[in-house]
Amino acid sequence: MPGQPSFPLADEGSGRYPGLELLATAVLLLGESLEVRYANPAAENLFELSKRQLIGHTAKSIIGEAPALCQAIDKALANGASYTEQELELGGSGKPRLHLSCTVSVVETAGARLLLEFRHIDQQLKIAREERLLEQQQANRELIRSLAHEIKNPLGGIRGAAQLLERELDRPQLIEYTQVIIGEADRLQTLVNRLLTPHRLPTYRRANIHEILVRVANLVQAEFPDVVIHSDFDISLPEFDADPEQLTQAVLNVVKNAAQALQTVSGGREIRLQTRVARGVTLAKRRYRLALAVAVEDNGPGIPDAIRDKIFYPLVSGRESGSGLGLTIAQTFIAQHNGTIESQSEPGRTVFTILLPLEFNRSGA
Repeated sequence: MPGQPSFPLADEGSGRYPGLELLATAVLLLGESLEVRYANPAAENLFELSKRQLIGHTAKSIIGEAPALCQAIDKALANGASYTEQELELGGSGKPRLHLSCTVSVVETAGARLLLEFRHIDQQLKIAREERLLEQQQANRELIRSLAHEIKNPLGGIRGAAQLLERELDRPQLIEYTQVIIGEADRLQTLVNRLLTPHRLPTYRRANIHEILVRVANLVQAEFPDVVIHSDFDISLPEFDADPEQLTQAVLNVVKNAAQALQTVSGGREIRLQTRVARGVTLAKRRYRLALAVAVEDNGPGIPDAIRDKIFYPLVSGRESGSGLGLTIAQTFIAQHNGTIESQSEPGRTVFTILLPLEFNRSGA
């Protein structure tokens, strides 16, 4: 068929394809039922599975839910042509998320029907997307800070006027109204202060991430005694330079957010705190050999689809009583540590992952 790839194959009956063994890109060959018939060494490395664990299993069981890739496979089979999906996010279930592109091609060779070739998305494209996201987030934060400053002064005037008015009133019913004004002004003042707080730069000193997580767990457990908090720590992780107060507040906001989400489910409310080493991570345009990965997982209802892509934006909340600032502040503090925070969510499982570089001699403010 014109336009289809031609690969040097040898001894097809044995399932060996020497022409694919040396490729740096990960290749899977699928049979008629979309089961894996062959995987090259690059695919073993990519999916962290041996050939024995890959061959014979369906692509879906290995790749997971990937609607865009399924559509590309359907189009390739229907039209006999190659299709490329430029941005795929695969992984989960305890494995790191993979950002890949995939080319699906129909092949004519014994025992195989489709060839899937996976490539890591170019690092520069990933960095460019992160930069755009950071710029947008920074613009949002500056807008919110400006609004907070504009609100702060008239808010004080409203509260002061209500206090003066209260002194002139002698009817308890009217005084109740002024108390409402004062109470709401105080609530808004607290909100404004929270909006302005993240502007402080971190003050670095040696910190132990597990001490921070244990402190957070105790605080959340005291407020939400019905939530069971599990710990899965890698005790080999070293201390690192950080602002313990800011990191405590950031993690507390994430864990508390999870505990609040769990209040909408009945029974079996659980949160898991996990620490691991992440290797070869790019954060804030710098490549780090080692990074600290903190995962906060809950078995709640999941993040609503309507706000999933905006969960870190200021004043966006999935709860009616939420201020929409907890995750925004957490993201700001983590970004000031040259780290990132991301979320993955589906009904019954939500995971927030914090990545922080394990670097010594970091500069302060």
